[in-house]
Amino acid sequence: MIRTRFAPSPTGFLHIGGVRTALFSWAYARKHGGTFVLRVEDTDLERSTPESVKAILDGMHWVGLDYDEGPFYQTQRFDRYKAVIQQLLDTGHAYHCYMSKDELDALRAEQEARGEKPRYNRLWRPEAGKNLPPVPEGVAPVVRFRNPVGGSVVWEDAVKGRIEISNEELDDLIIARPDGSPTYNFCVVVDDWDMHITHVIRGDDHVNNTPRQINILKALGAPLPVYAHLPMILNENGQKMSKRRDAVSVVDYAGQGILPEALLNYLARLGWGHGDDEFFSMQQFVEWFDLENVSASPSRFNHEKLLWLNGLHLKAADLGRLAELVRPRLAESGIATDGGPRLEDVIALVRERVQDVNALARECDYFYRKRTADSADVEKHLAGDAPARMARFAERLAALPQWETEAIHGLFKPFCAEEGIKMGQLGMPLRVLVCGTTQTPSVDAVLALIGRDEVLRRLTA
Repeated sequence: MIRTRFAPSPTGFLHIGGVRTALFSWAYARKHGGTFVLRVEDTDLERSTPESVKAILDGMHWVGLDYDEGPFYQTQRFDRYKAVIQQLLDTGHAYHCYMSKDELDALRAEQEARGEKPRYNRLWRPEAGKNLPPVPEGVAPVVRFRNPVGGSVVWEDAVKGRIEISNEELDDLIIARPDGSPTYNFCVVVDDWDMHITHVIRGDDHVNNTPRQINILKALGAPLPVYAHLPMILNENGQKMSKRRDAVSVVDYAGQGILPEALLNYLARLGWGHGDDEFFSMQQFVEWFDLENVSASPSRFNHEKLLWLNGLHLKAADLGRLAELVRPRLAESGIATDGGPRLEDVIALVRERVQDVNALARECDYFYRKRTADSADVEKHLAGDAPARMARFAERLAALPQWETEAIHGLFKPFCAEEGIKMGQLGMPLRVLVCGTTQTPSVDAVLALIGRDEVLRRLTA
């Protein structure tokens, strides 16, 4: 049974790179009929906040990545971690270290001065025939994992291929702080073991953690999961995306008018592909997804491409759902849709013209309230005899036996012939007077939706 997990740290909002990691983990589990687990890694007690936890859960809900188990919180599993730490101490795979932080800082400074890689010197590591220093009074020790000294850690990464890291490059990792609280790399190991995670799919910033975690799993006699490290997402300048400089909370994309399925569609194409397919549903993605086609190279985030995909998803979305997204945006501008045309009908007419929900709302506004026309448009299209001509056309509109698009359209050609004008000399003044803008869909369809009474009111006001 395939079991994957998404394990964010609640030290801020849900980052866009985290959503892609969650998406790939979710899709792999769904593809193989497995289980997707959500785990909140909140052992950093100083930085983890309830607000960040809520942001993660809200973000997962908004994008629609449903999890089968969880959320599990590491802070609720401290007793389990302490028991495993004691197990490692009892078997000689861990030991107490009394080196203070000041001593460790001084040691590292000396090593750096000699041009050496700074590392703990294993002063308190028990060895056969070795005399340990006297235990200092009043010093609470940390617990360090007894990392193997020789050999290498080798694993076949499902994305990056074979990776080998010498144990000489690895320190004796601290797995418990002086207050007894466990550290990140250790908790991850116990969690993945206890939760029977078969595939660890995560960002490649964790590659350096993997050999340490593998060694701990081996010391515990636990099975090793398959590791798949996803390449990083770069910003549009080719730099590594950072929470401070580039990223926004994933739910902020909702405020930008991005649909969650469009965001997931776009993220799926960052580092993975299925031929030339660009626009697809999450059901299709699950059917197609595999780790073999995940690129080992970084991907660059392109906001224009995201907007393009979002526009495609807008055109395919349910009209009732879009109306529920547009209505509160109109309300924020003081526009009520009651008494006006059916919002779904308006959206069906204008959505081909936009790429996000905010722009969609702006395209809908003049159906319910005339915009204030730009003075340049008024001067250009309503000068001379244009107002009188519009009054004459209003009479034709008022006399129509049926108010529908075809009937309105049928007035245009004969009226232009009688007036000796081109269609633009009728359509543009109509748009400016009725809508307050020159940019609309077919003006006959617009007038039909706004309604006879309102159109005549705007034309004669």
